[in-house]
Order: sequence, then structure tokens, then C-alpha cells
Amino acid sequence: MSLYCAQGGPDKELSPAELKKHFVAALEKLGKRAKVLAIPPDQTRSASRAGELTCLAWKYYGSSLSAVLPAVGTHRAMSQQQLSSMFGEMPNTLFHVHKWREDVETIGVVPAEFIREQSEGRLDYDWPAQVNRLVTRGQFDLILSIGQVVPHEVIAWPTTTRTS
Repeated sequence: MSLYCAQGGPDKELSPAELKKHFVAALEKLGKRAKVLAIPPDQTRSASRAGELTCLAWKYYGSSLSAVLPAVGTHRAMSQQQLSSMFGEMPNTLFHVHKWREDVETIGVVPAEFIREQSEGRLDYDWPAQVNRLVTRGQFDLILSIGQVVPHEVIAWPTTTRTS
């Protein structure tokens, strides 16, 4: 299920109260959950307000928000100072480090034909669709993808080097 909120604009910034109102309204549409995973971007996207949204999700779901997996892509794990700066008072025990070379699982493959078509012939190989094992094995009844900036949180370099 995807929910969209069309508020704001180039000349309007949502206040914290407006952001909370709209975000909580969306969470209410999703309903109560038993085990929630939040996947916000890392500190390189702190201006997205994803830290604020993740804190709101934690306050809304309470102990049901059982894990936060900052989408670091191929960046280094967030330091304690970066976590505190971006996510405020959220408990450190909620945060998991995405070890993108070690803890991913292939869930499918983007065929070479599609890659070739989309890249206008510049690339010609299959691309593994990989996610952190926490996503596939964590038995979450809700996964919140918060504040995503394409392509950073949805793609990373493959674990093997390719040449074209």
C-alpha cells in the first residue's frame, strides 16, 4: 500500500505541527501494527526531514517500532553523534547497521534486456535486486520507507565489480 500527501510547494514549507498532522493521519490509515521497521535515509539526507518523520513514527507506534535501518547505500554507518543529531531521543537499540557487502539477500534480478533498454545500450548485464536481510527475515507487518531520495536509498553498487 502506498499513501501520498500532496502538501507544500516551492514557496511553502510545512511547519512541524503540519508535518505531524499529515504524517500521523497517514499512519492512522495504515492502522496499528505489531512489528514495524522504519527505513529512513542516512545523515547525507538530513534536510529531507526524514529524522523528524522517523521520530514521529516511533512516538506513534511506541514499542511496535522495533527496528530502524538507515539506508546508507554504500556510505559508512552513521556515528552515534549523527544518529543523535538526526533522530533525537530515539533509543540506540532500535538502530541497525546496513552492512551492504555482507547482509544482503538477492530477491530477484533486473534482466539485462531491461538494463540495456533503460541505459540506451550503455550497459548490458543482469542486475541483482538485493535488500538487507532484516527486510526479508525480520517478520515485520509494516515497513516504512521514509523520506526516500531516488536512487540513493533504492540502489547501491553490486557487491562484485563489473566492467562494461
